[in-house]
Amino acid sequence: MKGAIFDLDGVLVDTAVYHYQAWKRLADELGFDFLPSDNERLKGVSRERSLEILLEVGHISATEAERRVMADKKNRWYVEMLQGITQDHLLDGALAYLIKLRGDGVKIALGSASKNAPLILEKTGITSLFDAIVDGNQVTKAKPNPEIFLKAAEMLKLPEKFCVVYEDSQAGIDAARAAGMGTVAVGRSDVLGNADRYVRCLKELL
Repeated sequence: MKGAIFDLDGVLVDTAVYHYQAWKRLADELGFDFLPSDNERLKGVSRERSLEILLEVGHISATEAERRVMADKKNRWYVEMLQGITQDHLLDGALAYLIKLRGDGVKIALGSASKNAPLILEKTGITSLFDAIVDGNQVTKAKPNPEIFLKAAEMLKLPEKFCVVYEDSQAGIDAARAAGMGTVAVGRSDVLGNADRYVRCLKELL
């Protein structure tokens, strides 16, 4: 492995609870329940697709303009909650593993669908550990399309076959495989399929 490409949420840091709280608040406003089981469908997908899924759950139709207002409102609530994030919110072993990889001469990239990824990296103090950052502002196709990981490899100036992707969503694992990259699934092997290796957290790789 010459390049390591990390998803953000659920791999390095856990802001999923904030996403859920913001989406649930929007659903409450729209008059329907949005359950944790519904929220599972939002893992690894773009903000726009997440909103589509939420509206499907609530059986609600909305114009493009109305969707933009909803997405902006949800994001505003989410960003407000992110202001309190610190390095203490990094998942077990995340910081130590990033430092280990840099010490081993491995290039590191972020490949996250989140448009707030730069803010989260800044708040947790790990921006400087990345050689390249690809987030939802730079890609047009959501996982499982491999665009985000192909762009990360390009920015690292490495062939895809020398890169390994660390992911916690099935869409992310599928995107990495479609890109021709190795895969490490962070989470339960009975939930995530088709990965080269499974760990519960990055601490297991130290």
